[in-house]
Amino acid sequence: MQKTLDFYFDFGSPTAYLAHCRLQQLSEQYGLVVNYRPMLLGGVFKATDNMSPVAIPAKGKYMNEYDLPRFAKRYGVALNFNPFFPINTLQLMRGAIAAQAAGCLAHYVNAVYPAMWVDQKNMGDPDVMRKVLDSAGLDAEGLMAACADPEVKAALIAGTEEAVAKGAFGAPTMYMDGEMYFGQDRLDFVEEALQA
Repeated sequence: MQKTLDFYFDFGSPTAYLAHCRLQQLSEQYGLVVNYRPMLLGGVFKATDNMSPVAIPAKGKYMNEYDLPRFAKRYGVALNFNPFFPINTLQLMRGAIAAQAAGCLAHYVNAVYPAMWVDQKNMGDPDVMRKVLDSAGLDAEGLMAACADPEVKAALIAGTEEAVAKGAFGAPTMYMDGEMYFGQDRLDFVEEALQA
């Protein structure tokens, strides 16, 4: 029986990037349907009184030097820490909402994630964002113009509030069969559920 997983994400999280990569692999292997749910991580942190792991120097150092590279190696994917981190992802996440409405969210996600976490681009810069989307064959002007649409803004706020209401406190947060999974390092449990 085919399973569906809701994936609440923000492009600013390297762990959400790794989860995206691993979920694509699980999708190919098990036929998992991944439902991408854009949220604004800063909004989630504010609502839950949480903070980025890198705000704790020792934890941030460990994650960047050891943990994230180990998982990238395990998954067989590229990961290069972005020198512009932390990047304000508000426009990127609004763009994801606009891309979802335009029916090109998968294409958008597959353009933005590698630009951020492989090519180390400053995706908080509108000119860089435009070039990346153009290079991917997306309607950069249309998507970026839609970021100012009140409905797009409201949809991102609603998606963020929905994630918090469901129990999310960070990214990535995933839900499958009524179970919550937090962090890309918990995807082994998702795979176990898919194998069951």
